[in-house]
Amino acid sequence: MGNDLLIGTYSVTLDEKGRISLPAPLRRVLNETNLFLTEGMENSLWLFTTAEWNKLLKTVMDNSNPFSAKSRNLRRRFIGPSHEVEIDKAGRIPVAQSLRDYAGLQKDCVVVGQAEYIEIWDEASFRSYKAANKDEFDAAYEEVGDRLFNNRGVNDE
Repeated sequence: MGNDLLIGTYSVTLDEKGRISLPAPLRRVLNETNLFLTEGMENSLWLFTTAEWNKLLKTVMDNSNPFSAKSRNLRRRFIGPSHEVEIDKAGRIPVAQSLRDYAGLQKDCVVVGQAEYIEIWDEASFRSYKAANKDEFDAAYEEVGDRLFNNRGVNDE
């Protein structure tokens, strides 16, 4: 299972033409040239394979109602800004100016594998986000760890 997951954190550079190189380990897992890029959470971008994009898009569409303001907002935020992108022969993807603006991408960026999708961050924003949310990360580790060990019947008390 591990070798078919998009994992790892990589430093990359946004070039003068608005492209980033996807690290080779991620390209090997992606194993396709056409991907979908959209606005993510916390001012990151989310990059999906076609299969993952279609799965998530179907879930959003099946569980949202165009007559609901919340649903319309979700669709506008997730579907509206999405772009189909193609990995070129050098392993780069173009990032539309609107998406670069949303994520505040400058020159130095971070690509973070999230198992079934990839996040793209401005490096300074990523560092700030991690520092500002350290206590939440620690609490999440504790909570998830408790759940995992309790489900296995392990108790360290």
